[in-house]
Amino acid sequence: MTDIEETIQTTLTAPAGVDMALVVGAADEVLHAMEESFDARITVRGDAISFEGDPIEVQQLTALVTDLFKTVQEGGTPDVDSLRHSIELLRRGEFAPSVLRDDVLLTYRGRAIRPKTAGQKHYVDAIRDHTVTFAIGPAGTGKTYLAMAMAVAALKRKEVGRIVLSRPIVEAGENLGFLPGTLFEKVDPYIRPLYDALYSMFDQERANALIDNGVIEIAPLAFMRGRTLNDAFIILDEAQNTTPEQMKMALTRLGFGSKIVVTGDISQIDLPRGESGLVQVRGILEGIDDIAFCDLSGKDVVRHSLVATIVAAYERAAGKAR
Repeated sequence: MTDIEETIQTTLTAPAGVDMALVVGAADEVLHAMEESFDARITVRGDAISFEGDPIEVQQLTALVTDLFKTVQEGGTPDVDSLRHSIELLRRGEFAPSVLRDDVLLTYRGRAIRPKTAGQKHYVDAIRDHTVTFAIGPAGTGKTYLAMAMAVAALKRKEVGRIVLSRPIVEAGENLGFLPGTLFEKVDPYIRPLYDALYSMFDQERANALIDNGVIEIAPLAFMRGRTLNDAFIILDEAQNTTPEQMKMALTRLGFGSKIVVTGDISQIDLPRGESGLVQVRGILEGIDDIAFCDLSGKDVVRHSLVATIVAAYERAAGKAR
């Protein structure tokens, strides 16, 4: 007896006001990416798109295109990178693409900031549910950016009274003592990326006013010693460059009503000697209630698609070297 492969066929029609040209992308690039990712037959005629093939694939394509329709309805423009992240979500079976679209962390100048991958969704949920969250992963995975969005949103909702942003000062090839200027001018290049992230979520004038008033504090990690930070959302960035002693010091600044998010990339450690505090801390704190560890990977990179390729290439090379 020969098994007959089951196939089904479904047709979706774009809602009124949704331009199918935006759905399929410039030069049909989004449509072509779908065709490369699925065996099911995809046919576009006017405002209708049809799928025929394996029931699971048709179901996934239906969810995918429905989400593309909603993206266009909300003023967004689908692209190949976001489509691939959505396909990854569907295949992992953890979240529907709509779960990410509906999880708006912060809106600034009409632009919604939201998680874009399954890993990023787990990360922001961990921040919501835990007092201490560690995010470990390569460049471009949104570790600092999403933490900053969560901090700004918490400040706007008055869940915290201030934001404290900090980084360890570790020279990557140049000694602070040889840089010209005052102490602040020497330190400023190291913490400038935190300002850049902040200015992407606040008008610069408003952000500077909050900094001047002490509502937002940006400082090197060494400046945190001896303090207790109550009612604060604390972000310790580039934590792979902390020593174990600095990591302990940073975590014990935590006061009542506060959260702390620690981010870092353990593949880019600039410490001249000794063990990274971010590498060591997992073995000490993992498994403790109210502390979460989130591992982001190349699949969570949301910068230029070439960044994800570069990260994957380095990960493969590191694997061969072990």
